[in-house]
Amino acid sequence: MTSFDAIVIGGGHNGLVAAATLAKAGRNVLVLEAGAEIGGAARTEEFAPGFRVSSVAHLLNRLHPDVITTLELEKHGLRILRADFMPSVALSRDGPPLVLHGAYGEVLTGASSSEQSAWKELRAQLLRYAGILKPFLSRRPPDLAGMSLLETAALGQAALALKKLGKEDMRDFLRVLLMNVADLLDEQLTDIKLKGLLAFDATLGSHLGPRSPTSLLGLYYRLAGETGGAAGAQMLPQGGMGAVVAAIGAAAEKAGVTIRTSVPVAKIIVENGRAVGVALANGEELRARTIVSAINPATTFLDLVGPRQIDTGFVRKVKNIRMTGDAAKLNLALDRPPQFTSVDAAGHKGRLVIAPSPDHVERAFNPSKYGAFSPEPVMEITLPSLADPSLAPDGGCVLSAVVQYAPYALREGWAAGKPNFLEAIMTQLDTYAPRIGKSVVHAELLTPADIEARYRMPGGHWHHGELQADQMLISRPVSGWSGYDTPVDGLFLAGAGSHPGGGVSGAPGLNAARRIIAMRG
Repeated sequence: MTSFDAIVIGGGHNGLVAAATLAKAGRNVLVLEAGAEIGGAARTEEFAPGFRVSSVAHLLNRLHPDVITTLELEKHGLRILRADFMPSVALSRDGPPLVLHGAYGEVLTGASSSEQSAWKELRAQLLRYAGILKPFLSRRPPDLAGMSLLETAALGQAALALKKLGKEDMRDFLRVLLMNVADLLDEQLTDIKLKGLLAFDATLGSHLGPRSPTSLLGLYYRLAGETGGAAGAQMLPQGGMGAVVAAIGAAAEKAGVTIRTSVPVAKIIVENGRAVGVALANGEELRARTIVSAINPATTFLDLVGPRQIDTGFVRKVKNIRMTGDAAKLNLALDRPPQFTSVDAAGHKGRLVIAPSPDHVERAFNPSKYGAFSPEPVMEITLPSLADPSLAPDGGCVLSAVVQYAPYALREGWAAGKPNFLEAIMTQLDTYAPRIGKSVVHAELLTPADIEARYRMPGGHWHHGELQADQMLISRPVSGWSGYDTPVDGLFLAGAGSHPGGGVSGAPGLNAARRIIAMRG
């Protein structure tokens, strides 16, 4: 029976970050990945002959700077340059688009001078407020039952940062914290294209509409992340998101991590209340002092550990985690680049968003509450092969889009509903890029049910659980267990279902590894 210091279940980016961090601290670490490749939903995959695309996560906008420095990712090929920041283009049916340039709208074009001034003021306010939350999203949540001096000091620093905002800003921060994003936008902006873009960004990946309570938190979460030191910036790495995973994987192997693929874990072995190893689907057993699960919390506890090993109250909390996805992923292989109406060449290399107004986003959300897809979906589109021609054959083009709203539990079932949803998406695309349908060589639509099956994500939710107020910070994944520890000694969480949440940040993996090292696990 082979033994390690630590076994990491799941070779997604968080699992690899946790493994590499532990290995650099001197641990003998094994990563077990059920799929044939590492990377999870951040892989770059071929979906049609000669056409490659970032599987689900298709933009880099929050890779934690400590992950980059701790793992020395630049030595392993990762390049993050300000020149590569992508503009956000709010598409319009009847005129030129509105564009946020640089790091999430440092410069705004396509709007009136008064709207540009209003946006400059709102952007500064949003960044100030997101800055208050940012420290909480980059470290282990405080243990309210027994805070250490370090955790107490960290809370004190946050309170001081809030106080430094000044009386007016401090009051306003507390007023708007749990607001819906539509109301805040209506207070300060008038351009519906700009408001539509911001409403879309606040609700992307969540079962929320712009008028849902707390939807503003989604915008704060986006702006609390950074790329290349710039809050809210986004880019598409050369080679797709798989290049990021490749750099992390290379760093892990350089640190001495052993990575095994195509080895599903069937069970976490628990003896006398402590995790002591894993049993693989092929019957092999492996032992370790520390088990790190970088996969979904529900799968970890309900399937791999088993309810009999855990307190019934904890099991009930895990079963109640909301994690049914509302976002689909569309990959199109095109025989030529599309032309979006009134968008210039630089815009086509950016992030193209179809969300004409907050009301449109809200109407798109409404059917999903009742098990139906949106007949006029909203979406985030990239054309990655324009910047990286290696992703498509000569003359061809890849279109990658995250599309909302597509409820996991579609009323008529996705077997019947998928063709109709694809038709609705293509109709919407054709409105903004005329005749795009005629250039489609192959279309791949991944519904939440497909994402669940292909990437082992229960509910097809890329955050492994809704990022809403009751499932964030000290309540992620469940209240009382937010610090990567679990009720099973020796078992730790390190995936997107733990704090701070999803997105390609590496923060859950890094924080979990640091916790284990601090405990001498």
